[in-house]
Amino acid sequence: MLALKTILPDERATLALGAALAPGLEPGMTIYLRGELGAGKTTLVRGALRALGHEGAVKSPTYTLVEVYDVSRLHLHHFDFYRFQDPREWIDAGFRESFNGRNVSLIEWPERAGGMLPPADVDIALGLLETGRSAVLTPSSLAGQKCLARLEERLHAS
Repeated sequence: MLALKTILPDERATLALGAALAPGLEPGMTIYLRGELGAGKTTLVRGALRALGHEGAVKSPTYTLVEVYDVSRLHLHHFDFYRFQDPREWIDAGFRESFNGRNVSLIEWPERAGGMLPPADVDIALGLLETGRSAVLTPSSLAGQKCLARLEERLHAS
C-alpha cells in the first residue's frame, strides 16, 4: 500500500482524520506524528481519542512527556518528545516498558528519541499550508497497512 495523502482545510478535518484512524488502531501499534509546532499533531490525537469514547480533556504531553488513556479496547500512550535534547533522555525516562505489544503509542517528535523507538507501523507527516494542513500517512508494517486500509474505507464512506 502506498502513502495516503490528503488536505485538511481546518481543525474539524484534522479531528475527522483522527476519528477515521481510530478504528484501525490495534494493541501494539506505534504511530509517529511528525510536523512543526502547530501542525495539528495533538488535534489528530484528540480526534482519535474522541472517536474511541474519551470525553475528558486531551492536552499535549509536551511537559509531562506522556499522557495515558484507557479507551474502548485500547491502552493508548500519547508521547511528546519535543523537549528531548539527547536521545538518552528516552532511556532515562523509562519508557521502554511502554512498548510491550499491548499499548498503542502515538508519538509526537519521534526523531528526538534518536532511533531508540520501535519502528512506526504508520508514519503521519503533517504540514502547514497557507490555509489548512497537509497529511501524508505512510504504512511501514502489515498492521499499518491494515490500519490505513480501514481509514480509507471510512474516508470513502463519508
